[in-house]
Amino acid sequence: MTLKIHDTLSRKKVAFEPRDEANVRMYVCGPTVYDFAHIGNARPVVVFDVLYRLLKSLYPKVTYVRNITDVDDKINAAAKETGQSIGDITERTTKLFHDDMAALGALNPDHEPKATEHIEGMIELVKKLLASGNAYEAEGHVLFSVPSMPDYGKLSNLNRKELVAGARVEVAPYKKDSADFVLWKPSPTDDLPGWDSPWGRGRPGWHLECSVMSEKFLGPEFDIHGGGQDLIFPHHENEIAQSTCMGNSGFAKYWMHNGYLMAEGEKMSKSLGNFYTVHDLLDEFPGEAIRLALLKTHYRQPLDFTKSGIAEAKRELNGFYGALRSADGDRSIEAETPAIIEALSDDLNTPLALSHLHELAGELNKAEGELVPDAFCRLLSAGKTLGLLQQDPEDWFKGEAKEGGLDDAAIDAQIAARAQAKANKDFAEADRIRDELAAAGVLLEDGAGGTTWKRG
Repeated sequence: MTLKIHDTLSRKKVAFEPRDEANVRMYVCGPTVYDFAHIGNARPVVVFDVLYRLLKSLYPKVTYVRNITDVDDKINAAAKETGQSIGDITERTTKLFHDDMAALGALNPDHEPKATEHIEGMIELVKKLLASGNAYEAEGHVLFSVPSMPDYGKLSNLNRKELVAGARVEVAPYKKDSADFVLWKPSPTDDLPGWDSPWGRGRPGWHLECSVMSEKFLGPEFDIHGGGQDLIFPHHENEIAQSTCMGNSGFAKYWMHNGYLMAEGEKMSKSLGNFYTVHDLLDEFPGEAIRLALLKTHYRQPLDFTKSGIAEAKRELNGFYGALRSADGDRSIEAETPAIIEALSDDLNTPLALSHLHELAGELNKAEGELVPDAFCRLLSAGKTLGLLQQDPEDWFKGEAKEGGLDDAAIDAQIAARAQAKANKDFAEADRIRDELAAAGVLLEDGAGGTTWKRG
């Protein structure tokens, strides 16, 4: 089966041909760790997690690198505003990011380098760019000379005037050209992070780190570079410039970008009350429902993320888990799911893959006798490829107790008391317990195997 992806650089869907089929290599830009990750930060994590899972099913080895940006002016500003140390902020928010993404079912990358661990490599790259004439020093800064690279702008498909006009380009008097960007900047005060360099105490520009870390872990030429559409310019454009201007025409063979995200029909904004962090959403919804809501829209399309959409995704998951709960099968068996793989191999068509997931759930619900175990395994395996349906169905329906709500032990005790009341033919008491649990958001389901329950 041929994997096809949409390559931002060539602006078309192409057949994926890895540089080395024995080791497919992918780099995705990770978070800047200064605050909670919002749902827009989560979208590329989930999108490229699905791609990672797909690649692992198609190739013998995949090396996935996602970085942590732990030196940045946003982090410096957060430290100044809160009075916390930069180290405390980055350590705390990195852990929060890991916890939140794990709740969304994202696998860990194979390598997750931190920018501060690779400063020496960044200094060496700046030296090379100066030596090649692609960079220059100015007022304690080192800048990349954009005019030194004739095909600068090929990824974003913008000309020089379009690149500067209204773009995220810092205007500074020390620039020789308005499009030039910072490779190294001074850190003149102790409250700013800094490292000794040939240009004085300073810190790297944002774009520099990914060029260095991708080469460190994947080599100068690798397969896929991914990220959000907002990174095409200037970040990814500048990465290409840094990494290829000295004669290395390789770097990333393919570029993949997920589309923009809105919330409740508008751009996310704290003032509008639609600025959703993953951390806060997890207080209201299961992480798996958030993941499914993100996957229901094709990754390259704009996504209008809504709480009603998460609620709908949760109802869909109830249906999937209900089918699994009512059947028996060996969870250790990996079944073939060609329709899911085919859908995802067409530029990660997750909406089509999810429609096949519904078909598999329907087949399991209809299956009888010896057909049940196979149908069970096919639904479970298909879900795994999408990062879904890997919980025990009973755990899914029970969910997690909300603050101040009944915990599992208390619910089980009430169910035992109800069973005893029914045995004593005290049906009024049994009904009272059922109603009391329902009022607390706990729904009981009586069946041949006894009573099960779920949080509503």
